[in-house]
Amino acid sequence: MLSLLHIENIAIIQSADITFDPGFNVLTGETGAGKSIVIDAIGAVLGERTSRELIRTGAKSALVTAVFTGALPERWLEENGFPQAGEELMLQRELHGDGRNVCRVNGRPMTVAQLRQLGRQLLNIHGQHDGQQLLDPECHLGYLDRFGKTEPLLEQYRQAYGEVAALRRQISALEMDEAERSRRVDTLEYQIRELERAELKPGEDEELDARKAMLRSAGKLMEAIQEAQFALLGGEDSRGACDLIAEAEGAVRSVARLGPQLGELGEQLTALRLAADDVSETVRDFGEEFDFSPEELDRLESRLDVIYRLKKKYGPTVEEMLSYLDRCREELSQIQDADDTILHLEAELGKAREKARALGEELSRARREAAAALQVRIQEELRQLDMPKVRFETEFQPCQAQDGMDETGMDQVQFLMSANLGEALKPIQKVASGGELARIMLALKNVLAQDDGIGSLIFDEVDTGVSGRAAQKVAEKMADVAGSKQVLCVTHLPQIAAMADTHFSVEKGERDGRTYTRVERLDQQGREEELARLIGGTAVTPALMKSARELLQQAKEYRKSK
Repeated sequence: MLSLLHIENIAIIQSADITFDPGFNVLTGETGAGKSIVIDAIGAVLGERTSRELIRTGAKSALVTAVFTGALPERWLEENGFPQAGEELMLQRELHGDGRNVCRVNGRPMTVAQLRQLGRQLLNIHGQHDGQQLLDPECHLGYLDRFGKTEPLLEQYRQAYGEVAALRRQISALEMDEAERSRRVDTLEYQIRELERAELKPGEDEELDARKAMLRSAGKLMEAIQEAQFALLGGEDSRGACDLIAEAEGAVRSVARLGPQLGELGEQLTALRLAADDVSETVRDFGEEFDFSPEELDRLESRLDVIYRLKKKYGPTVEEMLSYLDRCREELSQIQDADDTILHLEAELGKAREKARALGEELSRARREAAAALQVRIQEELRQLDMPKVRFETEFQPCQAQDGMDETGMDQVQFLMSANLGEALKPIQKVASGGELARIMLALKNVLAQDDGIGSLIFDEVDTGVSGRAAQKVAEKMADVAGSKQVLCVTHLPQIAAMADTHFSVEKGERDGRTYTRVERLDQQGREEELARLIGGTAVTPALMKSARELLQQAKEYRKSK
């Protein structure tokens, strides 16, 4: 569960420390006070997508720290190379104005992606937008697969369907009309002839460039070689370095017996003489072998011009042009043998389609079984939420894609409901009111959360559109959920706030021309005053205080009865 949340420089929250308890925690406050900013901060420290705009105006960075206790994802930590959490797990995320993120788990750095994976095993956030997802039939299949735990089977099907799609693409690429095929063959044959006629060799362009540079500097090169030969070998009237080193070697060798140091010096001079002789021979050979002619330079430049023109068509290097030539040969071969290739691919496609269809039918059966169970569970949840007359079903339609399959399977599903006795089932997005939608979403989320192993749930103003008796039922349902999981709820409803085990007030104020948000844990007196404000507004009267105390007493009695 989430035990501690520390926030620095997030929006209008300069600094806040919130200690959450097990069970049911609520946050209340005026609209705009910063309640949802607390939820945004939790989302940030769990690795969810965020923005630099979240950083408080004037601050260079923001920091959120969350400490989790209780059942922790030790297996994930071990598999990803992080130390065992022990009794506490501390997550941190720093947001910087330049867009950088620094994430840590128990002090060790991790990526945002890893933080997101870890966060989703610790806590689920359900916001106001979830109701809009419930209105979108394209999201219903995902809900059903989560409930039925059919994701592994879906992944097997997707791999098989991926093979079908790949084979279809290959066949489609080969299926062209005769005129198009003839044009493509002419183009490929021309390109192949042009590249083959060039007789390209890997690295040829680099070698030619180097030779060209040498030939263009032939005069300066020969002058340098002659100077080197003269320095090493000397001339008619002077001695070169090789002779002088040999003379020094002989002089030292003649007295080498007089001391070990002289012997070593003689050996060094011998090695120097041998090296100088080798260098002089190499320089002499280079000078004798270097052959320059204007005709060679012309031929070389002509060859480089051919390669340059080919580069503009087929690739920036000789290696890439040769690779393109191989691809052209392969494509030409495929087109010339297209009929045989298509027959072979169609045979493979038939087998792949049968495999995908078998897995799709198995997936569809599993989904229908899950839908029947989901109907029972949802209707039981809705009965507890004061919607005993509502009927809920999942409608299945065949997939309209080619062969009745797409990447999601062979089914199109949408949730249907009837809100009133005697009314026909209709798509949920067409008949559900705001309050009904909120309760259906709560029921669905509760059903999905019961077996997911996650210890904490956050509900961010999901009670929108609910009031009166329905609000009381929603409060009771959240209290029931909090019996097995930690629940954090942002709410404006006094019935829900009264049902909480722990109540926080979020207040906004001004100081020195800046806006600040303060989060305060309320005692009994504070809770009564806050509930009175939620019931009647800013003017708290004795009657409202009495109503607040009655709400708290009723909530206490309900929790005791469980």
